[in-house]
Amino acid sequence: MVAVSDAAPPRAGNPWLAAWPVTAVFVLSNAPTPLYVLWQHRLGFSAGTLTVIFAAYIAGLLAALLVAGRASDRVGRKPVVLPGVLLALVACALFATATSVLALGIARLLAGIAVGITVSAGMAAVVDVGGPERARTATLAASTAMVFGAGLGPLLAGVLSETLPGPTVTIFVLSAAVLLSAALVVARQPLQRPAERGTGGWVRVPAVPRAQRRPVWLGIAVFAPGITSTSFVLSLGPALLADVLGTSNRLLAGATAFVMFGAATAVQFAARRLGVRAILLTGAVAALACMAALLVAVHARWILAIVVTAVLAGAAQGLGQLGGLTMISTHVPEQRRAEANALLNFGGYIPAALLPVGTGYLSDALGFATGSTIFAAAIVVASLAAGGLVWRHTRTT
Repeated sequence: MVAVSDAAPPRAGNPWLAAWPVTAVFVLSNAPTPLYVLWQHRLGFSAGTLTVIFAAYIAGLLAALLVAGRASDRVGRKPVVLPGVLLALVACALFATATSVLALGIARLLAGIAVGITVSAGMAAVVDVGGPERARTATLAASTAMVFGAGLGPLLAGVLSETLPGPTVTIFVLSAAVLLSAALVVARQPLQRPAERGTGGWVRVPAVPRAQRRPVWLGIAVFAPGITSTSFVLSLGPALLADVLGTSNRLLAGATAFVMFGAATAVQFAARRLGVRAILLTGAVAALACMAALLVAVHARWILAIVVTAVLAGAAQGLGQLGGLTMISTHVPEQRRAEANALLNFGGYIPAALLPVGTGYLSDALGFATGSTIFAAAIVVASLAAGGLVWRHTRTT
């Protein structure tokens, strides 16, 4: 059991500045997105292999979630977050020099570990810096920093790869510089270590006390379909664009990802004054609408429908994420907050890894349209179930 800290609360800081490391790590997380088509052409791997490379990121993220949240709640945020930023720097070097599928997979794995640390310990650090009086503002800062970075990375990668030499190198040099600045921010954050350390093992599936389980699981129910939708767009969206347009355009692929996460950012600012019930229900509806747009995009081969799919996927993830994090900041005590963040992301990223990978292999075997239709059906079922659970249970949550 983790002991409650008797230490004085850390002095208040700026949650928006504290969120910069979250942005920096997520710039790297999706920067490879528009470059996959280029690597695929150079190295000659299939859509199924592409989704496995993408899933290596999810595997690293999930492995980090087994440790990072609990470790952060026990030893403090800073000793956990700073190594995560350093791992992201190593991933930058591997991406910039990758000449094989194995190298790409290892780079993605390390990037995933860095992201797993960031979404648990890093985002909890942002809320800690904001303090109880600014918990909702700090939650918004952490959540929007994540999706802003996730959108900015592929946009920069697309622009730089189309306009400067070294299309698979330049973005990672820039990302490394951003991460170095983030490391300085982490080092200067006004955070304190817990006065007492908890007992028990360091590695375990994230969990929260029974009294806080329902709010966290309701957040997962909506967050999972949303982030799985964005995972699909990131992993298979560039291939869909290339198929519809008849050519690969890295700038367009990066811009599509930026629009998706731009929508995820904007919708959170628009929804910041809504109650958490309305946020979660709207997120479930956005995921349903996203799947309708995806089916139109795939079967009608309509470029505008691809853009609409990306926008709605971003909205679904953004609302599910904001709703889930708001549930955590409202219902989960500080000494379990990072582990609760880890649980939220654990529940979201598992389907975000499995479903797009399955869709990639189904697309290889049965065609992209059939694979995408099966994927859409699964998300529709999950979103309907999530909306029903939120409608039923949030009146007393």
